[in-house]
This record gives sequence, C-alpha cells and structure tokens, in this order.
Amino acid sequence: MALSTHTTPSGFLLPSIHSAPPFFTEQPNPSTQAHLTEQWIRLILTYARHKRLFVLRVEDAEVPGGDWDEILRNERINRRILPSYLSSLMADMVAKNLAVYEPPKQTRAVLLYWRLPEEWADVLHSWATATGQLNTILTFYEISDPPIPSPLSGIPIPLLRRAIIVLTRSNRAQIIGVADGEGVRFFVG
Repeated sequence: MALSTHTTPSGFLLPSIHSAPPFFTEQPNPSTQAHLTEQWIRLILTYARHKRLFVLRVEDAEVPGGDWDEILRNERINRRILPSYLSSLMADMVAKNLAVYEPPKQTRAVLLYWRLPEEWADVLHSWATATGQLNTILTFYEISDPPIPSPLSGIPIPLLRRAIIVLTRSNRAQIIGVADGEGVRFFVG
C-alpha cells in the first residue's frame, strides 16, 4: 500500500506518514525516532485542536472507538500505537512544554497545550472584553461553560487557571474567592 493522506470520519486529514507501519512503533535509530516523535506530537496537537480535545491518557491507546481512535490506530494497515510508546510521546510533550501531567504527580494523563496558556490568556481576555465582562466577577464555571458557546467552552479548569495566572501577572485579571469556588475579575489591558 502506497503512503497516502486519508480523511477521517470527523473530517480530519491524516498525513501520509500515518499510512506507514513503522510510524506506530518505536524505532531503534535515534535520528529516525526523533523525527517520528516530532511527527506524532504535531499530529496529536493538530488533531486535539480539530476535535477540541484537552486530555490524552495512556489508556486511549487501548480503547477502540474512543476520542483518539482516529489517529492512534490505522485499521487500513492493521496498526495501533502501543501504550508504552504513547507514554513516551507524552513524556516528550511534557519535556517540550506542549503538555503537562494532569493531575500532577502521575504520568498516565496529560493536559494538552494545542494553545499555550499564554495564548489561552489572550483568547480569554479578548472574550471578556468582547462580551462586556471587564470589571465583572465571573466564576471559572461561568467561563468554561457559558450559556452561549465561546472559544473557551469546555476548557478544563486547570488550563483556565493557568491562563488566568498569566493574566494576573500582566495585571489584566485578579483571582477572587467566591462562595462556590474561585472567580476572576478582568481589567482593561
């Protein structure tokens, strides 16, 4: 079978390397492996952005039909990534600050940075400005689950918190304790 791109049922265009059986296994040659690692990281982050996925777990390599199945498996060539290889890729992503272990102190799940916290901070502040939320106290829940869908809909609270911390460092936001958790007030910046 020749290497070719393929469009998944969700409309995501898989790169031609996804059709190469060696792509799904760790390679003994360090140079080859480094190249494949870069390809995998790019694929994971691009797919996560396409599907708005924020968390990747080692177990996702073992779950047929899961959110990540379209890229972690290729039934056309009868290949799938092994959990140990996915774990290694996740460790590389954490080392390159493209993901963070979440919850901390474990290595089985990562919070993906298909947008860095600094980028999310800009999205968050732009949203607050555009929706007239400056100088208003909002709970983290109101931001991550707004009544009208926004670019922040579904953002995990740990990632939202990191973005807000970026804004507090530049005096564009302030974290405030509220009755049911944490809130934030945005300032003109």
